[in-house]
Amino acid sequence: MFISTYEFKMDKKGRVSVPAAFRSNIVASGHSGFISYPSFSSKALEACTLERIEKISNSIDSLNPFEDKRNYFATSVLSESVNLTFDTEGRVILTEKLIKHAEIKSHVLFVGLGKTFQIWDDKNFQKYQSVAKKKAFENRSHLKWENN
Repeated sequence: MFISTYEFKMDKKGRVSVPAAFRSNIVASGHSGFISYPSFSSKALEACTLERIEKISNSIDSLNPFEDKRNYFATSVLSESVNLTFDTEGRVILTEKLIKHAEIKSHVLFVGLGKTFQIWDDKNFQKYQSVAKKKAFENRSHLKWENN
């Protein structure tokens, strides 16, 4: 599970360290990196394991192959996805396209979202986080809670 928020500095080559907690989770699933693609709902990068992107792909494949929405999702997610592999120091190299989408300058935030995580420019995330907290408060009654 991906939880918490971690801040790292990106170097001039686009290399950034991946949080050790995130790396260990990914390596435990048998992989040496993760999949990332531009979010189509924010100035962030979506990031997930190979298994997760396969589930997304299967979900897209379940749509009618003759409807436009299938191609919209495939184009917006799968065609934009990049496999980012860890180097020997636990870093990945963000592509120029990913950096541009997320408007990353130098400080990168890895934001845990449970089964996935996002990568943000620190300033963009601060703005988004304040809106998210307000919306979460407004929508808190929608959470399903089981007392165990």
